[in-house]
Amino acid sequence: MPTPQPIGFLLIEGHALISTAAAMEPLRAANLFSDDPLYEVTLLSAQGGPVAASLGSIFATQAIAQVGLDFDLVFVVAGGDPFRTQDPQIATWLRRLDRAGVALGGISGGAVILAQAGLMENRRFTVHWHHLEELRAQSAQHIMEQRLFVIDRDRYTCAGGSAPLDMMHAIISAQHGVGFAQRISDWFIQTEIRVSDAPQQASVAARYGMPSRAVVEALELMESHIADPIDVSQIADLSGLSERQLQRQFKSALGQSVMQVYRRIRLETAQTMLRSSGLSVGEIAEMTGFATQAHFADQYKRNFKIAPSQDRTAS
Repeated sequence: MPTPQPIGFLLIEGHALISTAAAMEPLRAANLFSDDPLYEVTLLSAQGGPVAASLGSIFATQAIAQVGLDFDLVFVVAGGDPFRTQDPQIATWLRRLDRAGVALGGISGGAVILAQAGLMENRRFTVHWHHLEELRAQSAQHIMEQRLFVIDRDRYTCAGGSAPLDMMHAIISAQHGVGFAQRISDWFIQTEIRVSDAPQQASVAARYGMPSRAVVEALELMESHIADPIDVSQIADLSGLSERQLQRQFKSALGQSVMQVYRRIRLETAQTMLRSSGLSVGEIAEMTGFATQAHFADQYKRNFKIAPSQDRTAS
């Protein structure tokens, strides 16, 4: 009988339940459909014992100090705010795994923890879109891609949510064949298997109610230039319209001017970062393209009817 492949899941308190299940259930199904068990899954945590997921579900785990390094692959599964996980014991253990030749993976915010441990250098990787900007701000050396999942040699990262289903399909296909992996996808009624470079978010057209092509292109430009805003003439030129034509289409489709919409996009990005990260108000102002913290605070209060510092406290 072949030996099952040992795979560990290092669970961080508050990890997303949907991401965890989407990563582990395909492995359970693979064992179910195979004549012999293919995977041996071990749930881990820094201290061992019960670890709560996002909805309060409890997972029994083993302490990393007690399990050694006998794994083929270990995933770090994190949700919420992975930047707050500053546990030297976890970082040290992950580095030991790397030195021992164990492949490492990050699910949802798990890649943040790997990156902060210095384990994503010279590796392409992805992380949940919610954490992208903050991680980019920490280092310009990170080779991040906003994809569903990225497999780069001995690193396996995915965006979380339902994306682990797609990544596990790719892993199982590579190890046991596409036909076998398809049986698992069918079992979970996963009728559409997404490729690795599929987008993490719904398209601009879907999110904004299917506006014209030029408006969609303008919105995509805005969302890709948060920290370094471009002016309306550049947006119009790159969208293939005159400023007047673009303003007219924005008013018709969205009820606001080009720059009003652009400002709202940047402020909504700032609000997300404010409520989910430890960055200072000044850092967030800079990362969302505001010249000064005072100007940012003024615009934020005008838009959300609350000061940035108060919004952080309230959340």
